[in-house]
Amino acid sequence: MKKKVITRRDFLKVAAVTPFAGAFASRFKFGETPGPNKARVVLIRDENALISFNNPRPEVIQKMLDDAVKTLLGEKDPLEAWKKLIKPSDIVGIKSNVWHYLPTGRVIEQAIKRRVMDCGVSDRNIGIDDRGVKRNPIFQEATALINARPARTHDWSGMGTCLKNYITYARSLPSYHPDTCADLAKLWHLPQVKGKTRLNILIMLTPLFHGVGPHHFSRQYTWEYKGMLVGQDPVAVDATGLRILEAKRREFFGRERPLQPPAKHIFLADTRHHLGVSDPNRIELIKLGWKEGILI
Repeated sequence: MKKKVITRRDFLKVAAVTPFAGAFASRFKFGETPGPNKARVVLIRDENALISFNNPRPEVIQKMLDDAVKTLLGEKDPLEAWKKLIKPSDIVGIKSNVWHYLPTGRVIEQAIKRRVMDCGVSDRNIGIDDRGVKRNPIFQEATALINARPARTHDWSGMGTCLKNYITYARSLPSYHPDTCADLAKLWHLPQVKGKTRLNILIMLTPLFHGVGPHHFSRQYTWEYKGMLVGQDPVAVDATGLRILEAKRREFFGRERPLQPPAKHIFLADTRHHLGVSDPNRIELIKLGWKEGILI
């Protein structure tokens, strides 16, 4: 029997009638014809990326980041690629994440900062922050943001994503929690954020693929994927990260085990808020480096 191919049109019809459509999108088989306006995402991995858990190897991380950015922007030289993102006159906020079990971490923060300074931005015009962004003068005046956080499951939104990383800009965090954080994309229209994000980095060095409760963490449910997803479209980056987490869950549990709650905020960022691309058929995924156990 010939398998039915679910097209993007079919997907959007489903999305219009059920709030949970996005949760199942990565298990659909989309048609082969690419749609217009594809978003580019680079997945880069290196088997030597880690010294130990939460302890990345600095020189490897710097090279991974440089290779990803130059590939993303179609440049041969990393610095020329970074200069497409950042001008010497920019005030740059590096939006980190300090959740102590899986933080962005100093190695990645400093690798980003090093390249921002190489673009001609002075140290006094660069800030690194997470929970203090609303009070931080650099972030208040920022002309450019670089958004970097680890991927993990999340009890309220299904998955902690680049989209969700701007929650600390909100005046009222609970106002973004209804309907399993369905409308996190609204954060990206806040004045401090809108139009400023030059790069999104979803850190996949040791992702958390399963958890129970808002602050749950167990090393049992992490694995050394040793990768990063890099792109300018946060929706495309997050949608790709979700596909990898779901694949790991299938591998670990030996069956389909969808996230609970579903990470539908990723797909609604596309279909409801038109912030970016969530359909895998419209994402140009470029894979660099280590291929073993890539899952996608």
